[in-house]
Amino acid sequence: MSLQWFPGHMTKALRELKELLPSQDIVIEVLDARLPAASSNPLLRKIQGEKPCVKVLTKSDLADPKRTSEWLDHLRSQPHVSAILANRDDPSDVCNRLSTLCKEAAQVRGPNKAPRALIMGVPNVGKSSLVNTLMQRKVTATSDRPAVTKLQQSVVLKDGTKLTDSPGVMWPNIGSDQTAQRLALAGSIPDTAIDYQSVGMFAAELFLKHYRLLVKARYKLTVVPNEAEALLLAIGRRRGLLRSGGVVELHKAAELLVHEFRSGVLGRITLDEVPG
Repeated sequence: MSLQWFPGHMTKALRELKELLPSQDIVIEVLDARLPAASSNPLLRKIQGEKPCVKVLTKSDLADPKRTSEWLDHLRSQPHVSAILANRDDPSDVCNRLSTLCKEAAQVRGPNKAPRALIMGVPNVGKSSLVNTLMQRKVTATSDRPAVTKLQQSVVLKDGTKLTDSPGVMWPNIGSDQTAQRLALAGSIPDTAIDYQSVGMFAAELFLKHYRLLVKARYKLTVVPNEAEALLLAIGRRRGLLRSGGVVELHKAAELLVHEFRSGVLGRITLDEVPG
């Protein structure tokens, strides 16, 4: 059975999004660059229909740069979609590009109309951080914990764009265990709702497949095991995560691997492969 997490306030949030969307010129969907597919809520894609959409990839400094470039190309090939990076090193770039795209979308209502944009996304992808970047000051609370924003918040940018930041919303039935594990690994599902050992095993298997050299370097392994559990045991031994008798605490090794991925100290990793 797939991991699920859909707290009650998200039903209200989805209803409010549907009610607000017709009045908006453009949708800004915020995606985690480490998992652009898994962090894209299919319900949000459905309700936005053919409305112009800008997909903003956050946390790109933690993602594999080659795959990020491939994902940008893929997203830009979709109808009604623009895709940009939220570059922490150059916040003015994302501000200018979003301003231009929002103004272009508002022209449909007539000349000199103030743009109206709705920010959407799953929890913990950086929506509130993006709003703060666009406002050039802190106006919304940010946290590493998902579901901090539970109410819609509206601000007006210097260029006149009215920006509405919506709560992060999941979908009631994630369905795919692969998607759920990716969301849990990246922190979009709270730690209280996940099993660290299961998520750590998933991460170990994925990293062995695509990022063996990063794992080898981070944990100073002479030989990298081929199996996920063996890798967690090797990590536990290297880090001294042992109980009496020298037995590795597998749960603690899994928790360590998950947190080191989230913080970026493991290296720049992307969990999703580009389709096709």
